[in-house]
Amino acid sequence: MVGYGFISSRGHLPAYLQRAKKQHDVEIVAIADICPARRELAARAVPGVRIYEDHRSLLDAEASSLDFIDICTPPSDHAEIARAALERGLHVLCEKPLAPTVGEAALLLETAAAVRRVIFPCHNYKHAPVVKAIREIVQSGRIGTVRSVTLNTFRNTFARGVPEWRPDWRREKRFSGGGIAMDHGSHTFYLAFEWMGGYPTAVTAKMSRLGAGEHDTEDNFAAVLSFPRGLAHAQLSWTAGIRKVIYTIQGELGAITIDDDDLQLAVADRGGIAHPNAKWTFEKRSISSHWMDASHSHWFDSLFEQFKGAIQEGAFVGKEARDAYFCIQTISNAYRSADEGCREVALGTEIGWAERWFPMSRVPIGR
Repeated sequence: MVGYGFISSRGHLPAYLQRAKKQHDVEIVAIADICPARRELAARAVPGVRIYEDHRSLLDAEASSLDFIDICTPPSDHAEIARAALERGLHVLCEKPLAPTVGEAALLLETAAAVRRVIFPCHNYKHAPVVKAIREIVQSGRIGTVRSVTLNTFRNTFARGVPEWRPDWRREKRFSGGGIAMDHGSHTFYLAFEWMGGYPTAVTAKMSRLGAGEHDTEDNFAAVLSFPRGLAHAQLSWTAGIRKVIYTIQGELGAITIDDDDLQLAVADRGGIAHPNAKWTFEKRSISSHWMDASHSHWFDSLFEQFKGAIQEGAFVGKEARDAYFCIQTISNAYRSADEGCREVALGTEIGWAERWFPMSRVPIGR
């Protein structure tokens, strides 16, 4: 493990230790962190683990005997660490975003393909139980083709890091790469890609710093993404009055509404929603998803199974990596749109570039 901050110590580590007891398929042998106090805590948490001051010393000493590394540092270091590990022959599990820039993300995917090792992002919202329920409904065809979605993520503050090392690093662009768009944009956009059945063709965005102080990153973000099938609207806030996610998925035959754990499904009885006498049947469910737990440790086991599957299948640059690249592309161009007065920015989905690793027959893009 590289980086022993909040998400590593409270999210990934407990899940690994639980798997080690139950499935016996993972062993943590080394942890690196640049902060002496965090290294001391890591040594206490995992007796016998080997501790290193940075990823370079860890790789120099351990790479020949490792299967993979798990990167949990701030985004500014993701690409450098991931490339170094890939070039040492290791598979890579990496917190989102894979990199803060499009160029770094592209180089990561190219490196993974060249060395034939898996690059895999932690897109953990896909593994929330309520999101899995959405997936089952959409795939069943009950609401028909999805034509629009809204994704609202409300937080009353940004997620603070550990007190021993720069707890406000998410508000420092040199470490975070950006504000709430960089922090929550990946979650928002990869879900939009899935529900809209492809990748966006354009983005329009606006952002602000309402509680900026000395910080240099945005804390409020709004965007509209154009897809071949319709539109996706995103609203992200670190200054909201409540911590909550609210999603809506609008289909040709019905709709899904999510309010944290509460799911409501509406399906038109006959003739479709455009019928003048349309009537709806409603189903309501409560699906415990632990949204209030910022570590999201409950979702990690499902994500790790997917990562293991990618290794076993030799999916070195798979669908998750492709989504991660286009998340970064969307975030980067959203910043450009906001900087240029909310101008709509076209997104080249670069199908020819991606086709080297993602055959169109395997991964439809929504055309």
